[in-house]
Amino acid sequence: MTLAFVALIAGLALLVWSADKFVDGAAATARYAGMPPLLIGMVIIGFGTSAPEMVVSALASMQGNPGLALGNAYGSNITNIALILGLTALISPIAVSSQVVRKEIPILLGITLLSGALLMDGHLGSTDALILGTVFLVLMGWSIWAGMRGKGDALDADTSDDISSEGMSLKSAILWLIVGLVLLILASRLLVWGAVTIAQAFGISDLVIGLTIVAVGTSLPELASSLIAIRKKEHDLALGNVLGSNLFNTLAVVGIAAGIHPLEVDAMVLSRDWSVMMGLTLLLLLMCLGRKGQGRINRWEGGLLLAIFVAYTSWLLGSQFI
Repeated sequence: MTLAFVALIAGLALLVWSADKFVDGAAATARYAGMPPLLIGMVIIGFGTSAPEMVVSALASMQGNPGLALGNAYGSNITNIALILGLTALISPIAVSSQVVRKEIPILLGITLLSGALLMDGHLGSTDALILGTVFLVLMGWSIWAGMRGKGDALDADTSDDISSEGMSLKSAILWLIVGLVLLILASRLLVWGAVTIAQAFGISDLVIGLTIVAVGTSLPELASSLIAIRKKEHDLALGNVLGSNLFNTLAVVGIAAGIHPLEVDAMVLSRDWSVMMGLTLLLLLMCLGRKGQGRINRWEGGLLLAIFVAYTSWLLGSQFI
């Protein structure tokens, strides 16, 4: 049991560190290859910050732990909005001015509704994976096309500045890309083994472990990037990180896991976890719209989001021991 706890903690720490190195290496390599900053920001960095969720859910699916695979994806979405945005807004209220970001929230709502519809039959299989993957590719293609032909946005400028500030050589970039990816996979295997072992020992379902410990751990890259963005007064980037991650999780992470192995979905996922995820997305939309066209997530709203996260997590853990 002690070994499982060590594996869980070490896996989480290594996961966060390797994901950061993987993103840095991938972004720098893409820059040397001549990829536009917008494309790097939306595809490379977006994929990289969701890489922990992707690898963990894929491995969990391959090993026959559907609860862990699905719980990690949906739990990360709940963590991103309730914990990360809540904590970020408490530190510094988040001003919402980017038109790109404000268009993404209704899209996220639509994607969340789609995921709920697919969950209704209690099964996610290859057809569902194909639907999620197709929607993901269409959205990515449309976003890149719209961004490339448009005049740009503060979020694009922030991404470009961040990428250009990296002074990594091509050799170092390729090295960290490979090392980061290898360590990411090893860390995920360690994390999944530790989480499943602990869940079995304490009689906690792998779904709840995925929704709590694993979800928070795999969301740490988003927390770090959001706090850094707020420190730089780049509020749109902080919100964009969360919205982009939730889109990746709902479509790509769940789609990959379901494509690898069909997932039997517990009824509580739809009635409890999906409902909380949907409610938080609606609440975020209301906070970001504002009354006069200028949205703002203030400290009181940040506190509300954090309170929801604490209540939800307590509900999950309490349900395992009652």
